[in-house]
Amino acid sequence: MKLAHVYLEYQTLSLNHTFTYDCQDLPVERGMRVKVPFGNRLSVGFVDHVEEVERYEGRYQLKAVYEVLDEKPLINEELFALAKQMSYHYVAPMISCFQAMLPSKIKPRSHKDKVVFETWIEYVMHKRNPTKRQLEVLDEMKVLQSISKREFLMLYKSVGTRLIKEGCFRELLCEKEALLQGERLDVKKKLSAAQEKAFAEIKAAKQDVVLLHGMTGSGKTELYLQLAQEVVEAGETVLLLVPEIALTPQMVKRVTMRFGADVAIYHSGLSPQQKYEQYQLVAKGRVHIVVGTRSAVFMPFAKLGLIVMDEEHDNSYKQDQSPRYHCRDVALWRGRYHHCKVLLGSATPSLESYARAYKQVYGLVSLKERINKQMPKIDLVDMKGSMRKGAHHLIAPALKEAIEQCVMRKEQVILLLNRRGHTPILRCGECGEVLHCPHCDSAMAYHKQKQVLKCHICDTMTAVPTACPNCHATQSFEYIGYGTQRMEEALLSLLPGIRVLRMDRDTTTQKDAHERLLEQFENQEYDILLGTQMIAKGLDFENVTLVGILNADAGLARSDYACVEETFDLLYQACGRSGRGAKAGRVMMQVFDTEHYAVRCAMLQDYEQFFYHEMRYRHLAGYPPYRYLSSVVLHHAQSDVAREESERLLAQFQGRKDILFLGVSELGKRMDRFRFRILMKSKDQDRMIQLLHEMYAYHASAKMRTKIELDSETVGS
Repeated sequence: MKLAHVYLEYQTLSLNHTFTYDCQDLPVERGMRVKVPFGNRLSVGFVDHVEEVERYEGRYQLKAVYEVLDEKPLINEELFALAKQMSYHYVAPMISCFQAMLPSKIKPRSHKDKVVFETWIEYVMHKRNPTKRQLEVLDEMKVLQSISKREFLMLYKSVGTRLIKEGCFRELLCEKEALLQGERLDVKKKLSAAQEKAFAEIKAAKQDVVLLHGMTGSGKTELYLQLAQEVVEAGETVLLLVPEIALTPQMVKRVTMRFGADVAIYHSGLSPQQKYEQYQLVAKGRVHIVVGTRSAVFMPFAKLGLIVMDEEHDNSYKQDQSPRYHCRDVALWRGRYHHCKVLLGSATPSLESYARAYKQVYGLVSLKERINKQMPKIDLVDMKGSMRKGAHHLIAPALKEAIEQCVMRKEQVILLLNRRGHTPILRCGECGEVLHCPHCDSAMAYHKQKQVLKCHICDTMTAVPTACPNCHATQSFEYIGYGTQRMEEALLSLLPGIRVLRMDRDTTTQKDAHERLLEQFENQEYDILLGTQMIAKGLDFENVTLVGILNADAGLARSDYACVEETFDLLYQACGRSGRGAKAGRVMMQVFDTEHYAVRCAMLQDYEQFFYHEMRYRHLAGYPPYRYLSSVVLHHAQSDVAREESERLLAQFQGRKDILFLGVSELGKRMDRFRFRILMKSKDQDRMIQLLHEMYAYHASAKMRTKIELDSETVGS
């Protein structure tokens, strides 16, 4: 008899083992989804392996597999090995790793969308003595062999319908597939001397991982395309990763112009059916280039020849739910498996990546000049001094004048303000009460267009109250701070007639919104592109000659150890959006601390100086990349329960050799759950991961009432 060992759909570490079922006569294989009885219901599971035995001698009565859901395995041996590695490294159930790898249409779970099918018409035979029109249709279909029924009826109408009835054609029900579209309109560009040198160095690098440190506008994308072209011509596949959906449209446009229909696209902006169709293009080997965000790293590649990770420093590559993987780690693992080169590209590499390149663990290739040989002029605007002179608190006079001059020259402006909404804080002027989210310890942001207060953590929305809930005063609210909505109002008031396009999370919720907005700006339908960090990196508009960064040093006020690096990255990248064409560019950064080294280094566009400066602080404090940082978060509906159990867990494991515990810290309430965190540092990552597994086991065995979240590679503190 055959036994199937199955991981069930439930994403909990307590069920992170296989359950055994009798296959009976069903065609069960490793990597397939099956329906099996579990408890008093049918559940979906993933077959880990099939075992053949003479008879079952287990302690319990064996249940049988109810149904096999797939004709062939969904997960190959490579992805099985990857899931096992991820499960251990990220302290996550195997089933959650499988869930992360698959589009929602075929995830192993009971409640899922169904795959869309469509009817196709297939040629079978000619008929005897056809009419002239029937013969034309038969001859055309004999060449085509098959065509969708919708297109068939549009072409052949009643004649085609009659021939179907007479048996000349037959109807087939097939999975709906993506249409391969795209025309090759671009040709390989001649590389500059610096690009030629970098191209040769990347190919000659002894290391399998190469860091391409190229300043903004230095031509990294063209290098990606030419390296990809060589790989495709050799019959292999290329994965090109970008961190955010906002960067996808321009990258897709560049890639499809070069490679035509030989491209699959995979990101969160696609519908479940579109994701499934793109996934199948890769699974069936119909395309050789894949462009996508984080989840595209799990595509079912048969023969990878190159992985490119653009803007490799970006935190969007880190998954914030179990399994809490970093896309870079998965890319490196798959690169080793396929024996292919992994190219990490950035103008502001993560400190971890640059440190590895500095020690020659990675290869290091540099592009130190722009293609157009000119850098934008970067100025700091001291907002303290400006406001003391009575200037507007949102836009300094110098920036306002620069915007006016730019628009008069028919040039365009990008304004970065990394806070969405109208007003971050609504406060009562009588009693000082700040309106907070009822479910989270965060202030509700005011969104004027919809006249609502919105929590940017849990998305709770409420109407703006007519009176203070604390002192009941009416018409006493003060609007503290400003977001992109309020900034848009200020621009339209200060600069009448200006055309402002706002791009933030609130304006990009609809499907294809990113692509539509960027296309409108590229077509010069707007003078100013105002937005959050999604417009700060990767975008390339030749007519943008001025970038204004508002409240540029706000990120430095956070307590997170990585806030300085993230602020520097944001400023440096935003500066790079100006002057990318033939016209000279200018950048104006409005800051309150003009002497902070992150601000100064960004103004000088000096990554190396920032790296050496910041690494000294990291070394003194023992933060990454000098130590690994992991965290355990316990949360509960009652604050005292969450605190008590966190302290109890810490007491149980504190004092472990080579691991420094930073105590229990309160993270505040989120979605009605009170959260407390234990942070740990160590030079030994394996010892830390093993400790996390032990902490989970203790939490389960002690029957603690809190829920536990583990992160083996915490970003920020």
